Amino acid sequence: MDLSWDIIGILFLVAGLAGFIDAIAGGGGMLTVPALLAAGVPPAQTLATNKLQSSFGSFSASLYFVRNGLVNLKSMRLAIGCTFAGSAIGALLVQVMDAGLLTNLIPVMLVAISLYFLFAPEAGKGGGEPKISEAAFAFTVGTGIGFYDGFFGPGTGSLFTICFVVLAQLGIIEATARTKVLNFTSNLAALLFFILAGLPIWEIGLTMAVGGFIGARMGAKVVVTKGRKFIRPMVVIVSMTMAIKLLLEQNPQWFQSAF
Repeated sequence: MDLSWDIIGILFLVAGLAGFIDAIAGGGGMLTVPALLAAGVPPAQTLATNKLQSSFGSFSASLYFVRNGLVNLKSMRLAIGCTFAGSAIGALLVQVMDAGLLTNLIPVMLVAISLYFLFAPEAGKGGGEPKISEAAFAFTVGTGIGFYDGFFGPGTGSLFTICFVVLAQLGIIEATARTKVLNFTSNLAALLFFILAGLPIWEIGLTMAVGGFIGARMGAKVVVTKGRKFIRPMVVIVSMTMAIKLLLEQNPQWFQSAF
């Protein structure tokens, strides 16, 4: 595609902001996908190009968390493998199945996540006894949410975070760090299938990837330095915003009737 330099510059900046938000609370695709569509990128190539740029952002955040000792990759090997497999299956099935059920269900789940973090004052402190084993977590949460990310995607980070907090009883900083590792895993798996289909627009995706990489590194640093008091409200705001956005996309008559 031939895009002007000002459009490419805007996409770079949008990707940077999206990477920053995504590293903290997920939901960066809320910004990048509409921006790509507005730039005239066809829908299928938008999804593929977004996976390309977001993979760099999630890798950047994951690398920062690993280097700062918040994630032990060895202990997450099974969850990483299950997430990769789930995302790969989702990326294959989305080509032949209707995502209608998920588009209706996910806003409800995002609202529930927002309310949980809003009204549960102890949420995200960590230190409790895990509700399920690491293996059970990997096979159920890793595979399930990985499949969802490859099949549909919005809210993946919020879903991983809430599962790490509620089921694994992790503090929200460690939950956010592990979320980005699995987020990168599912992004990479889906991206490989998009590449095989020849869908990503490389010059756009790689330009946005640079912005996303920088933004995600800054966001990851905020997670480490600002901690729980900053992440909790961000998760609530991002999850609720995603839910409202999806509901309005599914029910445009609500917006029309309001005005």
